[in-house]
Amino acid sequence: MTATAHLPALAPSRTVAVVGTGTMGQGIAQVALVAGHPVRLYDALPGRAEKAAEAITARLDRLVEKGRMEAPQRDAARERLLPAADPSELADAALVIEAILEQLPVKQELFTTLEEIVSEDCLLATNTSSLSVTAIAGVLRHPGRFVGMHFFNPAPLLPLVEIVSGFATDDASAARASATAGAWGKTPVRCTDTPGFIVNRIARPFYAEAFAVHEERGADPATIDAVLRESGGFRMGPFELTDLIGQDVNEAVTRSVWESFFQDPKFRPSLAQQRLVESGRLGRKSGRGWYAYGEDAVRPEPHTAPATEAPSGITVEGDLGPAAELVAMAREAGIAVREDEEDAGCRIVLPSGGQLVLADGQTSAEFRDVVYFDLALDYRSATRIALSASEVTGWETLRQSIGLFQRLGKKVSVIGDVPGMIVARTVAMLVDLAADALARGVASAQDIDTAMRLGVNYPLGPVEWGRRLGRAWAHELLDELHARVPSGRYAPSLALYRQSYVHPEKGGTVR
Repeated sequence: MTATAHLPALAPSRTVAVVGTGTMGQGIAQVALVAGHPVRLYDALPGRAEKAAEAITARLDRLVEKGRMEAPQRDAARERLLPAADPSELADAALVIEAILEQLPVKQELFTTLEEIVSEDCLLATNTSSLSVTAIAGVLRHPGRFVGMHFFNPAPLLPLVEIVSGFATDDASAARASATAGAWGKTPVRCTDTPGFIVNRIARPFYAEAFAVHEERGADPATIDAVLRESGGFRMGPFELTDLIGQDVNEAVTRSVWESFFQDPKFRPSLAQQRLVESGRLGRKSGRGWYAYGEDAVRPEPHTAPATEAPSGITVEGDLGPAAELVAMAREAGIAVREDEEDAGCRIVLPSGGQLVLADGQTSAEFRDVVYFDLALDYRSATRIALSASEVTGWETLRQSIGLFQRLGKKVSVIGDVPGMIVARTVAMLVDLAADALARGVASAQDIDTAMRLGVNYPLGPVEWGRRLGRAWAHELLDELHARVPSGRYAPSLALYRQSYVHPEKGGTVR
């Protein structure tokens, strides 16, 4: 770690200016204000800064009412909050954070103006989530002091701040911005100026794979959401989450990342989501998205198989890998288990003669009598498991598979013959994009995992998830998936390919 990483945060006595007084600008201003800084608010529209100051003061009043702030602290904060009528009033700022329209020329014009007003040691920061930090700073005479400080909405509540270094950003500037965010009670992560930064780059498969399964007629939105929540451990499913975010907002971010990566198929937008946006079904804010909202709206239920008798015994051949815990769970549930550890396979053989196999990127149609089951974050705590079968799968094998997981206390959703299923293909893609970002120096493994846990509430960071699943797991699943969907979307990255090999000793290579 360089010496610049230990630079102190801005002293609370130094002024922080926030330009742009929408929801995000107000939130950032509140964070700086509560941290003890004098805060100046500026907006190009007359009267907006004054109204924003009133809104922030009202929120401070509510914090006092809830016992989260003392009245004297609120009164002092009120005194430090100063609306500005002209950019010249920001001259004493030690840090200016911009949260205005996401248009490159508008941001460039603002910072060109600010550069002539503020002192030479003033940090200039953008809260952009979709534009290049490098491009915004490209018009400046001193781009070294320019940095991205990407807060997440609502800024006063969410802990994560992505500190983004543009091509010309001095390390000292990024370190000072990171230390300041930390002093404000936030959790900063450092990254380079890549499309989507950390969170919006790596999170794309969470939405994209769910939409793809839906477009492939593998399962309906309610079932996909339920499987990702109840088996994958995610807080919300992608359909309900994008309805909350706004379909137009989520689709725009996806399209921006895709275009910034020169239309890389790994980031390809969803046609189904595009049609949703075109129809005006934007989610909660419009009353309808993937789901309907309103007083009379009825939320669809996920597909859940009816109760079925469990098999009396099973044979486990080989190592079940990430699903190894199922062996002990089956015994605890009163199911006789015979283990054939010498077998090279990794499957459960049912009394029907059919096989139950963890999702591996292949399809049931390729085999005589195979049912696939999906990945779970934790098979003991999971409350739902997805199964996948094809027209050639024997009914008795499917019935026994359903009964087995029901005996283990799980609800069962049967989906179509989708390669990689739902949780497995989503996690494999997240692991792949995280490995690629790590190899390209976008961010450290720790910062990637921190960003994904705090920024989008993932149950595990994708780097750690990949380690737990095994070095070759994601690569092998995506390799099989790529063979069946050869669009380039599922081709494992070079980083993932390298990670799937183990080098036990110098000169030794073992897969």
